Amino acid sequence: MILNEPTENQLQISVGRCSRPGVKARNEDSTGFYEPDESLIYTKGYAAAIADGVSAASGGEQAAEMCVHSFLSDYYSTPDSWSVKTSGQKVLTALNRWLYSQGHSEGLADEKGYLSTHSSIIFVSNTASIFHIGDTRIYRIREGVIELLTKDHSTQISRKTSYLSRAMGLNLNPKVDYKELGVQEGDLYLLTSDGVHGWLLDQKLLEIAQNAATLEAAVEHMVESALVSGSNDNLSAMMLRIDALPGASQDEIRRFLSERPFPPLLYPGVSVDGLEVEQVLFESARSQLYRVKDVHDGKHYAMKTPSPNFSDDPEYIDRFAAEEWIGRRVDHKNLVKVVEREHKATFLYYLMEEVSGVTLAQWVEQHEGDIDTLKVVRVIEQIVSGVRALHRKETIHQDLKLDNIMLTEDGRPVVIDYGSCRVESLHGQGRGAGEVDAPGTIDFSAPEYRLEIAADIGPRSDQFSIAMIAYHLLTGGESPYGEAWLKARSFKNFATLEYIPAHKHKPMVPVWIDGALKRALRVDTDGRYSSMSEFVSDLQKPNPLYIESRHMPLMARNPERFWQVVSLLLLIGLICSLVF
Repeated sequence: MILNEPTENQLQISVGRCSRPGVKARNEDSTGFYEPDESLIYTKGYAAAIADGVSAASGGEQAAEMCVHSFLSDYYSTPDSWSVKTSGQKVLTALNRWLYSQGHSEGLADEKGYLSTHSSIIFVSNTASIFHIGDTRIYRIREGVIELLTKDHSTQISRKTSYLSRAMGLNLNPKVDYKELGVQEGDLYLLTSDGVHGWLLDQKLLEIAQNAATLEAAVEHMVESALVSGSNDNLSAMMLRIDALPGASQDEIRRFLSERPFPPLLYPGVSVDGLEVEQVLFESARSQLYRVKDVHDGKHYAMKTPSPNFSDDPEYIDRFAAEEWIGRRVDHKNLVKVVEREHKATFLYYLMEEVSGVTLAQWVEQHEGDIDTLKVVRVIEQIVSGVRALHRKETIHQDLKLDNIMLTEDGRPVVIDYGSCRVESLHGQGRGAGEVDAPGTIDFSAPEYRLEIAADIGPRSDQFSIAMIAYHLLTGGESPYGEAWLKARSFKNFATLEYIPAHKHKPMVPVWIDGALKRALRVDTDGRYSSMSEFVSDLQKPNPLYIESRHMPLMARNPERFWQVVSLLLLIGLICSLVF
């Protein structure tokens, strides 16, 4: 089918695809093609992907779906300022980490977890970019010649047996092949799974492609021919034809569209791209936040703009663009949504949904520190739910605090800022390497940030901050470590900190909640909960360990203290008997 009407100087592509389970009960192959909006054709282009889930892996089918659909979705959510190579590599790195962690967190390591191949091709202007790992394939047919553009990452044992040497989800740091090549009008690009190319010679694929009346007919014929030849696997084939190319080069068009200038400092009454500023919500040395109204439909948004102080700082610009990408990748009721308008932005900024309500800091002030424990637990449950959605995208928030969370009128907490988020794939290195990102504030941040222990930064760091928020809400703003908390900077300082039970400030705090908070607020990361769900569970219902520790007999809790008390009482009794 033709995906877009002919337009002068615009890339035009036609596509046909076919995917069948074949002789198998389930189809663990996946194919996808994304037709972008016109505004994205120049910056993101057209993207096609194919994946073959490893049948021996328990999560192979889901892995293949993720390697196609999540890849395409996340790729088109990356900032316009990123190149195709940067966007693709970062998205695949994040996706691979998720697949790997899922396979191991669910105890599936012995069953090979979530494994899949991945082959994708992205067309921008006159250039094709290929990402490839595994044994799915991408061919190019040009002027009657078929050429294999990818290399199989597999070892053949026999005609019927082979194993993958590389795959998505197989290890934490896979090597994904990347190449760029020029595109010509009339080129055909063929993507296949091994259920097709494992049973048809390249010349047979070429013959079918050249003689078929349509692209759909060609891929269906390939699948049928492979079945007739004895294919015992899932079968997938997708073919793309380059119908027209733009006159300008990719670099020229991208440079023209992606170099958006910094907006000036704005004030109420000023309009930018049809967005009228109504209120300045926040200003700092690093960014500004405005309440704006779309003059076309009357909708309200929050607009975040970069500070003009950093207009010549590439690292700052890249990080600001990453904030928008992070917001686009997640969709959760407890995370503020980044909004995309049809109108193309002419300045560097991004829009978020307007969240009406008060910050948790204001909520504490309004209630003068007297907030019902059940309400606090419900708020924390929802914050955890939203933060876990970030964690599933390999993103650590790093700046969870009372001022960064809004509470709507219906009691729904919404995390409203992504400015300090850390995405592992953006660092280009695995856990434990690289520099420590300083969070926005130290009041609620975990000790590993001040101690600069990069290896300890992870989901448990956010767990510490959420527990700190819970403690503040329950106690009316008190610190679990007293005044010494803000002064602590060294290992020695943190080693001397002593947890102050929340019930010391508010006697109505249940003992099991205090026990859960104490564990989540441990200075050493290994002492905290291994999962957020376990933390929430201990807040919701009594953990016998914490109840027993407070109500068990003194002799069981502290034998030394018990015998000290007994000795003292005996001494008092002896003295009394002598005196009287």
